[in-house]
Amino acid sequence: MLPPVIAFDLDSTLAISKSPMTFDMGVLLARLLETRTVAIMSGGKYGQFEKQVLNALPEGAKLENLYLFPVCAGYCYHYENGAWTLIDDNSFTEEEKATVLEALEEAMAETGFTEPPEQVWGERIEDRGALIAFSGLGQEAPPDVKKAWDPDKTKRRPLAEALIRRLPGFEVKMNAMTTIDITRKGITKAYGLRKLSELTNVPTSDMLYIGDALFPGGNDEVVKETGVPTRETTGPQETAKIIEELLVNA
Repeated sequence: MLPPVIAFDLDSTLAISKSPMTFDMGVLLARLLETRTVAIMSGGKYGQFEKQVLNALPEGAKLENLYLFPVCAGYCYHYENGAWTLIDDNSFTEEEKATVLEALEEAMAETGFTEPPEQVWGERIEDRGALIAFSGLGQEAPPDVKKAWDPDKTKRRPLAEALIRRLPGFEVKMNAMTTIDITRKGITKAYGLRKLSELTNVPTSDMLYIGDALFPGGNDEVVKETGVPTRETTGPQETAKIIEELLVNA
């Protein structure tokens, strides 16, 4: 059966990393939005959602049935009265931000990340308001280069462990490719699903979460603590097949 609420990861699930969804994916999501609530969760900023998701949806899509959770659910946006409205805000205070940046500087020095690689695409450290991200190759690295850089997380693991030691009051998570995300303690995709449950009055056990990194240590694994049913995908092509299967069985 088609669940009343379906939540998706974004990069490597609905779209190639930091790239717009395809036209066909936009049409499939619009079909889901006709009768179901859809949520999308990612470490990216709201601007990435505009570029990757909103600009790819066909005209007339029922945006009021869509919830956006940028920066690992640090924020939640909902379409209300004809505009996207911020309805949940977990931004760092200036003091928290300074604590995270100091710890990141120390941990990078300890683990040999202070000196950047020979080629970097964009900033390596980005303040996203409710999340601070470290990207080993820079924020705008090409997807194929990112995918090959640290597939088993061995390059980033020493840095992540050094950050965890220094930041016991924060969440430190490695994403699937090149990034380490830092948020307030408890601000994760699991938090996002619980917030979504509050907003929709649908228990997480009646939802479905679809992502590419639900395996142990993956950046989607945390959602399992909510009891939400899950489907793992290898990428946008498989995600499209899963959505088509759900629509057929609606």
